[in-house]
Amino acid sequence: MHNLNPEDFSCPLPIMEYETIQLAHGSGGRLSAELVSRFFLPRFGNETLNRLEDQAVVDFPQGRLALTTDSFVVDPLFFPGGDIGDLAINGTVNDVCMSGATPLYLAAAFIIEEGLPMVTLHRILLSMEKAAKSAGVQIVTGDTKVVNRGCCDKLFITTTGVGRVPAEANISAANLQAGDTIILSGSIGDHGMAILTSREGLSFASRVQSDTAALNGLVARMLQASPIIHAMRDPTRGGLATTLNEFATASGVGIVLQEAAIPVRPEVRGACEVLGIDPMYVANEGKLVAVVPGEVAGTVVAAMRSHPLGREAAIIGEVVAENRGMVVMRNALGAQRIVDMPVGEQLPRIC
Repeated sequence: MHNLNPEDFSCPLPIMEYETIQLAHGSGGRLSAELVSRFFLPRFGNETLNRLEDQAVVDFPQGRLALTTDSFVVDPLFFPGGDIGDLAINGTVNDVCMSGATPLYLAAAFIIEEGLPMVTLHRILLSMEKAAKSAGVQIVTGDTKVVNRGCCDKLFITTTGVGRVPAEANISAANLQAGDTIILSGSIGDHGMAILTSREGLSFASRVQSDTAALNGLVARMLQASPIIHAMRDPTRGGLATTLNEFATASGVGIVLQEAAIPVRPEVRGACEVLGIDPMYVANEGKLVAVVPGEVAGTVVAAMRSHPLGREAAIIGEVVAENRGMVVMRNALGAQRIVDMPVGEQLPRIC
């Protein structure tokens, strides 16, 4: 009779080293725990996140909160000037601080396609870590899911942000008044054109770079100069045109823009002309538009220009009582045209 060796019946040890994401990494078991401990905690670890609870419990002073959530599905994952990682951090920070709030905490959820290279995930997490530190925020909770190949495009990230709103802040799209001044922090169209030209492999004399950046430092500088800011927003999808139309509609006022005052980089303008796209409708990820009382506009612009992200700040228009709900563009010759809302999405998957 054959002598049986107990080792013949032993279960093989699970393979723990993978070069790509496996479905088991999203199972909630040992590989899930290893993925979190090896990749996520080293990037975002802090006293709150390290507890690995299903929720984050943080101390918060009394007052108002600003809360936002967003999903990022940009294609490609890496583009000139940034990637989906810093875009997810910066975009969420910006949505919080457009209320005048100081962003404090973020939650991040990752939907990962089976087969994503570990090196790709690691590179994106490093980018998120750097962006979070730069913005002064902590990722205090999160989630990871792994789906079958073909069920998502490599990696989707959802982020939620929380910030503290100062008592004196009252910033809303519904606050515009006739006589207000429209201020833009810098050139428009950079991000959308960077994504499109990268995705389509288009080559221009000058490479278009995304403007992705966290704007909370700039906003703080503006509020120090003047606590009275009527409205503020980062013009992402739909661009500056969409944001200003939303302002005009919410406040029941008209907006008149000076075309020559709106900064557009030559390489962005050239790409838009070749592709037949108006830069007014192209997404931005590191710019803001603010509406302030006319008497403080000069002070706010000066404060913005003292910050690295506001050096190109410019007054681009005014709020008027006429043409309620409409945005009008005036060119150097005095001719006017209506700047309407876009009918559809010109540039899909840009954030």
